[in-house]
Amino acid sequence: MRINTSPPKDLAVEIEGSGPPVLMVHGLGGTSNFYQVQAQGLAERFQVIRPDSAGAGRSPVSDGISIDSHAEDLAALLDQLGVTGATVIGHSMGTLVVRALAARHPGLVSRLILLGAVAEPADAARQAQRDRAATLRQDGTAAVAPGVVANALSETTRRDKPEVAAFVRELIMRQDAEGYARNCEALAAATDPGPVSPDLPLLLITGSDDKTGPPEVSQAIAAAHGSATVTVIDGIGHWTALEAARDVTDHLLKFL
Repeated sequence: MRINTSPPKDLAVEIEGSGPPVLMVHGLGGTSNFYQVQAQGLAERFQVIRPDSAGAGRSPVSDGISIDSHAEDLAALLDQLGVTGATVIGHSMGTLVVRALAARHPGLVSRLILLGAVAEPADAARQAQRDRAATLRQDGTAAVAPGVVANALSETTRRDKPEVAAFVRELIMRQDAEGYARNCEALAAATDPGPVSPDLPLLLITGSDDKTGPPEVSQAIAAAHGSATVTVIDGIGHWTALEAARDVTDHLLKFL
C-alpha cells in the first residue's frame, strides 16, 4: 500500500474484519504475523489493521528509519484509511513507536496497549543494537537469529513450545538484513516519548521472564500514567503475543 508520506512510501498492510479500528504494531525483528492469533480473535468484532513497518517483513527498506518516522508512517496510514480514535497496540520497539504516535497525534488514538514495553535504551543497549546492525550487514540474519531465540524467549517457552521458538527464528531469518540493521539503529537512537496521557486508557502486558521489557518498565510507565492496568504473565519472555497467545487475546478482548 502506498502511503502519503514525504516522499511516498510503500508498506505491506493487512486489513480484516469490521467494526471499531484496532492498529497492531510489531516490534524489532517482527512482522504483522506476530499478531496472527490476536488478529483472528479480534477480527470478528473489530477492523484489524496490521502493517509491516518500513524495512521489516514485506515492507521495503527506506531511508531515514527512526521511531518518529515509524510513528508518522502510522499517522499517514490511519489518515489514508479515514481512521480516527483507533485502539493502538505496540510490541517491544513498537511500544516506543505507538507512544510517539499518541503524543504526536492524540486524535488518532483512543486506547493504548503496550506488550513487552521497553524503555529508552541505556548506553550499553544502544551499543548492542549498533553491534547487531554491523553483524547483520556483514553476516546476515542467520548470525543473529540464535541469540534472539535464546535471549528473548523464556526457558519455559523454549522447552514447552518449541514451535514458538521455530517461528521466532523464521521471523528473524526472513527479515531483509539491511532493513533489520536500520531498525536496530533506530532503536539505538531512540529517546523516551514521554508519559502516556492520563486521559488515554492504557493496558500493559509483559512476561515475568522478559529480559528486554521487564515488568519494572511497564510498572514505571503505569505509575507515570496514574490509572493504567499492568498484567504480568508468568513464565513467558519478550515475545508476548506468541508465548502466551490465548492469554494475550483474552486480555485484549477484555480491555476492549
